[in-house]
Amino acid sequence: MRLINNLIALILTGISALGVSAQEINCKVTVNADQVQSSDRSVFSDMENAFTQFVSNRQWTDDDFDNFEQIRCNMIITLNNTQTSIGNFEASGVQIQYARPVYNTNYESILLNFADRDWQFEYVESQPLQFNDNTFDSNLTSILAFYAYIILGLDYDSFSELGGTLYFQKALDVVNNAQQSNRPGWNALGSTRNRYWLVENFTNSQMVELRKGIYKYHRLALDTFGEDPEKSRRLIVEVLREFQKVRDIYPNSILIISFLDAKSDELINIFSEGNLQVRREAYEILIEIDPAKTGEYEKIIKSN
Repeated sequence: MRLINNLIALILTGISALGVSAQEINCKVTVNADQVQSSDRSVFSDMENAFTQFVSNRQWTDDDFDNFEQIRCNMIITLNNTQTSIGNFEASGVQIQYARPVYNTNYESILLNFADRDWQFEYVESQPLQFNDNTFDSNLTSILAFYAYIILGLDYDSFSELGGTLYFQKALDVVNNAQQSNRPGWNALGSTRNRYWLVENFTNSQMVELRKGIYKYHRLALDTFGEDPEKSRRLIVEVLREFQKVRDIYPNSILIISFLDAKSDELINIFSEGNLQVRREAYEILIEIDPAKTGEYEKIIKSN
């Protein structure tokens, strides 16, 4: 039982008794097939149901979860019209989103908002989806399992320091097994923003401070923000400094890019109030590590 997670979820939802045992992940999958020219549209609704059930009905950990503890996420899959044969699909873009509840609030903080443009897969309507942690069965189930483990790793990391190590290792195993397929997204070549580099960053010992920062940001700062906002803001500035140090070494780190894609709006809101010196520190770091959003970050120092 994830004791910390249980305690937070109990207080957050006002539930004082344990509920019915549930799977760890509750994933909503949306398949956008507007670009696909096909007379049989039922395959796409079947696809949505099958993908949802694969992620949401499988037991991914050895821990016991209750309904109110389930990790909620979304996958939005936009298919393109490049089918080379029946049952073969490509996606022009897949958005994977996961947010975590913040203690004693109705607010959910986004931890993952990742765009994957390397989806190629085979799917036959009503055919069971097979996956084994130790082998490569299909590109589709490997991709779905990979993101299930990434989301679990992030969730566990946000509640205990480096708590997600096991699940990032499992995601790395998926990558290693899938490399034999020669499908895009599983190797170091071609892109620095693919599945290979995402899990490489999470398992790279030189980036471990980024993962520690995920815990510090969410558990020590956001979960206690209502008690002492200024202390939480200072803690978040410390986290941003660690990201700054890593970026100096790895300027193209997808982990840093992914973090800022998920957090930029939240960071602007957090630092729109409070001590001006702390806000200026946050602003200076953010425009250095995320210069493309400099105009948006200016809201931090322009706020009253």
